[in-house]
Amino acid sequence: MSRIISIVNQKGGVGKTTTSINLASSLAQLKQRVLLIDMDPQGNTTSGLGVDLQKVTVSMYQALVQNMSLNSVIVKTAIENLDIAPASVDLAGAAVELVPVEQREFRLLQSIQKIEDQYDFIFIDCPPSLGILTVNGIVGAKEILIPVQAEYYALEGLGQLLQTIALVKQHLKPDLEILGAVLTMFDKRNKLSEAVFRDIYQYFPNTVFKPVIPRNVRLAEAPSFGQPITTYDPHSKGGKAYWKLAKEVLYTTTAMNSRSQLNTLSE
Repeated sequence: MSRIISIVNQKGGVGKTTTSINLASSLAQLKQRVLLIDMDPQGNTTSGLGVDLQKVTVSMYQALVQNMSLNSVIVKTAIENLDIAPASVDLAGAAVELVPVEQREFRLLQSIQKIEDQYDFIFIDCPPSLGILTVNGIVGAKEILIPVQAEYYALEGLGQLLQTIALVKQHLKPDLEILGAVLTMFDKRNKLSEAVFRDIYQYFPNTVFKPVIPRNVRLAEAPSFGQPITTYDPHSKGGKAYWKLAKEVLYTTTAMNSRSQLNTLSE
């Protein structure tokens, strides 16, 4: 069965797109069939994999609003085993157009169910908000991965995100689970990063991935060349970190305590 993982955090600049691109490409290198769905109207995930946004004529907008098959939206990337369902600026309008639509929260799920047997992993890169596109991204997934930036305000709003996930689980997707959190932009020279690493265990006592993603120039450079770190500089610190994370995700099942954790947070 396909593992469908939504990468979510309503805060911007925490490494969602970087994690989506590099985790997906690393798993593709591990011979997994991977689909990456870009739900962010900014389309950074799409362009970060070398797809020209100006040339995207069919995107997730058509899949969500016009019920177009995902097979008609998906395009291959330069990375073997990795496909992408691209975003476009039209997605910004989808958030408004879906408001009156019946069962609007399930549009992405319904699309994925028709193609999920084609892939081992499906990743959903959600926009930095808790709007209808992100709710679709959460409902469409089986597991949630939360990137948390190693900065002072990193945990601000995290409780709200977990409460939203808990509500989705309670009312829309009972089998939804938290896969875990991954710490991004970590600087071991910075005492603040160490403090955030300790604090994150208050929210995820048993579900923080061991590999941490460092602040790394090569990671920041790679998207401007339309490449993941796996091809741009796989031996960089960032490349090695995502390789380790991919292997841990590949061999890690959803944490057993996530159900009770969500129930506690929603009380």
